[in-house]
Amino acid sequence: MPEFSTDQLFARLKASCIDDWQAYTGHDFVHQLANGTLAETAFRHYLGQDYLFLVHFARAYALAAYKTTDLGEMREAIAAVDNILNTEMALHIDFCQVWGLDETAMTAQREAKATMAYTRFVLETGMAGDSLDLYAALAPCVIGYGEIGAALAAAPDTVMTNNPYASWIEMYAGAEYQDLATAAITKLDRLAEQRLTPARFDALARTFRQATILEADFWQMGLNQTS
Repeated sequence: MPEFSTDQLFARLKASCIDDWQAYTGHDFVHQLANGTLAETAFRHYLGQDYLFLVHFARAYALAAYKTTDLGEMREAIAAVDNILNTEMALHIDFCQVWGLDETAMTAQREAKATMAYTRFVLETGMAGDSLDLYAALAPCVIGYGEIGAALAAAPDTVMTNNPYASWIEMYAGAEYQDLATAAITKLDRLAEQRLTPARFDALARTFRQATILEADFWQMGLNQTS
């Protein structure tokens, strides 16, 4: 029997549900972003729901700080909360304003079922488990967007000229976000070294797969919005 390894946890989780991962990263919503054909109503709906998603994303990282007794991990989690609330949120609001969405309207909007399903799944996973469970649930979002952005930027058939979604692609393909995604992979590996056992992998894989499916559902939510 080969020796159990805690290395490259993200790659192993991704490989364990590769069909679901490809359905997420290669969703029609993503393809239509790449070629500039996505309906603007679909993109606006996605942006508005993504604002609500960020609110719960901040809660998830606050939960990560609570779930650990390691001061370094606490500082990392609190820094992530601060970044989401005071940097990412402001950038998202500015981006949304270009698309005719203001913060008041986004705050007052009804939370879509897909938004509720994924965010509550992440929070419930974190409440029931430990930091490794929580970060496994967050990984498809944080790391997946980086993979999508890099893939779209490198693809020869991606349309960047006169594509209204080019700035979205550039944002997630950019060095700042790519560094964030790389840091999330490193974080998973570090937690795995501390906490992963052979008995835990299957449960983590189920968490990762479910989060991946819910991410694809989030794309579909946007795509379904036609008016």
